Amino acid sequence: MDMTASPVISRVASLLVVDDSAVQREHTVSLCRALGVQLIYEARSGQEALDLFAMLVLRPDLLIVDLEMPGMDGIELIQKLHQRGIMVPLIVASGRETALIQSVEALASSLGLPVLGGLQKPLCMPDVLRAFDRLGHVAEAARSGSVHFDPETVIDAERLSRAIADGEITVHYQPKVDMRTGIVRGVEALARWHQAEGIVVRPDRFVALAEREGLIHELTLAVMAQALAQAAEWNARGLRLSMAINLSPHLLDRPSLVEEILALVTRHDLSPEQIVLEITETSVVGYLGAALGVLARLRLKGFGLSIDDYGTGFSSMQQLARIPFTELKVDRSFVHGAHQRSNLRVILRSALDMARQLNLVTVAEGIELIGDWRLLQEFGCSIGQGYLIARPMPASQFPVWLKRHQSVLHDLRFVADEPGP
Repeated sequence: MDMTASPVISRVASLLVVDDSAVQREHTVSLCRALGVQLIYEARSGQEALDLFAMLVLRPDLLIVDLEMPGMDGIELIQKLHQRGIMVPLIVASGRETALIQSVEALASSLGLPVLGGLQKPLCMPDVLRAFDRLGHVAEAARSGSVHFDPETVIDAERLSRAIADGEITVHYQPKVDMRTGIVRGVEALARWHQAEGIVVRPDRFVALAEREGLIHELTLAVMAQALAQAAEWNARGLRLSMAINLSPHLLDRPSLVEEILALVTRHDLSPEQIVLEITETSVVGYLGAALGVLARLRLKGFGLSIDDYGTGFSSMQQLARIPFTELKVDRSFVHGAHQRSNLRVILRSALDMARQLNLVTVAEGIELIGDWRLLQEFGCSIGQGYLIARPMPASQFPVWLKRHQSVLHDLRFVADEPGP
């Protein structure tokens, strides 16, 4: 097969290999040249790599970095790249144990660097090819709009308050689909702040600011009002979808919260049963007394309650025992790459089995790989959500996506093993 003719490979025009071993660098470079990469930079250390980034006008399409290097090691290099806002897609390469490589992958992902894979050295052609293939998802995300996340944008309470009042905070919707059929069952409403200058402020930044500065009530109601209005519009068109909305823990001690949410639902002629309120599993710890009452009342009124980011805290089972949840949402850290990692498979299967025994709907978030999709189907997960299906999108793009999604349902459908003769 002519590797250089592949449309996947053609996306990798340039890369930087960082490795203190001349032999390993030469091996990696030869592999990448065989895959059609035209421009390859080399660095012998983390510091040399940073110096190169400072000099280059056009940054490489991706970075292949060794972990064990004298001076600045690969882990420190990754942290420095994050600090300098250099968000180049990354392949982690090392001769160390798989658990360590996976930990560094998780570190890089948590810092926002796109991770294409963690590979054992010496590298081999099929592994590198698979990692290159994932670059397509990163490129598609970059082409999805002219806006960009800017971690350095200065925001304060006054600016955020104006943005909420002026309708600058909008809602995007990420589909949630049936794991057996691929059919869309609902969406999650996600707040987005697109500033006039073409900058997108990361949600974790402005939500945290809203919680610190006492603006979370206004922000939540603004997001909820937009999401419920959209649900009503879809209902009128015959598209009835569940609407999942995040609920900040800072609102759980607000006595009027239940009435305020009910008023919005009534205004848009919706049923509480169509709404799922997502609460992070650690959020009720500091608000236990008030939270139990608020959440029990919301469930009594018919709202669905989802325990979000399940598995990331220390009191998961306590919360499941105390609060009338209807849905368990497994955090992406236990989903991404689970088909390749035995420890994640054990945790994932255990969580899904327990949820089934508690009669909870199970949702897996962060699905990006078809291998993880098939594993979740095998484990009996109910609902899937992630970039494999769709990125969050404005409501105006949803009908176009939905029509396109119909064409891939056959590929996503669960196929049970054929019975033996």
